[in-house]
Amino acid sequence: MSSQINVDQTTLVNAWQERLPTILKPGDHAEVAADEGNSNALRIHIGAAGRQEYSFDFQCTYVDSREVRVDLVDVERDGATTDERSENIQGMVGDYTRHIHECAQALQQLTHH
Repeated sequence: MSSQINVDQTTLVNAWQERLPTILKPGDHAEVAADEGNSNALRIHIGAAGRQEYSFDFQCTYVDSREVRVDLVDVERDGATTDERSENIQGMVGDYTRHIHECAQALQQLTHH
């Protein structure tokens, strides 16, 4: 039985914007925005700490009130699209995907009634 999230997208974006930076590593920064095309999805932009200037764009879609699907949309380095298949980037994508799932779990009291 799937339960829809019953919280509006603006409230969700604000909650994520507040919570996600507390889960990421110090120095990383995150911006969370509503996905214009899907009311159950968020767009998450993460700027990685460090001199390499990596940034990652994810789409985080609520499958139901407890479960999110995280898709990597783009990886950039110094503002230019980069090959996301390198081991270093794959490791970072894995970490950020885990952090996004952690954040979704932390916000379950908001999304799951």
